Amino acid sequence: MIPKEVLKQVRRIQITTSRMVTDVFAGQYQSVFKGSGMEFDEVREYQPGDEIRSIDWNVTARTGRPYVKKFVEERELTVMLLLDMSLSCSFGTTKQLKSKLAAELCSLLAFSAIQNNDKVGLIIFTDRIEKFIPPRKGLSHVLRVIREALYFKPKGSGTNIKAALEYLGKITSRKTVTFIVSDFYDSDFKKALSIANKRHDIIAMTITDPLEIELPNIGIMKLDDAETGGSCLIDTSNAGLRKDYHKNSLRRFQERKKLFQSINVDSIDIRTDIPYSKTLIGFFKMRERRMR
Repeated sequence: MIPKEVLKQVRRIQITTSRMVTDVFAGQYQSVFKGSGMEFDEVREYQPGDEIRSIDWNVTARTGRPYVKKFVEERELTVMLLLDMSLSCSFGTTKQLKSKLAAELCSLLAFSAIQNNDKVGLIIFTDRIEKFIPPRKGLSHVLRVIREALYFKPKGSGTNIKAALEYLGKITSRKTVTFIVSDFYDSDFKKALSIANKRHDIIAMTITDPLEIELPNIGIMKLDDAETGGSCLIDTSNAGLRKDYHKNSLRRFQERKKLFQSINVDSIDIRTDIPYSKTLIGFFKMRERRMR
């Protein structure tokens, strides 16, 4: 039985994100994410005027008569959401946890997809694959995706993006538009991401809390690593410590951005303390300009 509080959250996110799709993102998603061109439909006998290049030589040799491959325009997309539910995402110092924001982003993308008649699937991961919902269409399916994004209780605590990408490769036979919604506190996933991006259109949605960038001046603070269980005490009144923390945070984020750029993976930086609508619209417009 799903708690009433979770059902209320599902309803709230449904209303918020579906309204945003209608009022703000109408046309943005459709103009950026399109079908991948032409897909095979059937073979038929050669007719005068057919392209020689379309002849299916295997069927022709088998039947003794020339046959050609017939293709149709592929309009339907499959959108995969790779949702990080590691313990580091159960953190937030502003209005919401990173995990709740991630669920809302998944909802927005799912509603955008079904409005465009695309399929949506979900892979929930931590340091293991936690849940897979095969791609489908329809409102009831999207509501299930939202419920799982909000209510699912993972067994793992760490982050293994490589495993999630390898699993994506196993369960998909066609190209997808794949959003990885994560704080990307992981390493050794560059090769797997590069391989996946050659087959799919991968977009990295990075979620960051302001405390992960800059420490407040509030005296002694205890920092816990949710994924490893480690902890330490720091004195945030130390200006030098705050400066080094900020410097190291920026360096880490820049290194991550360079990694994405080096393998041509688009990324969107989402903050828990800043409304994400303008960030997403800016991303969609950038993609649209690049496609012209």
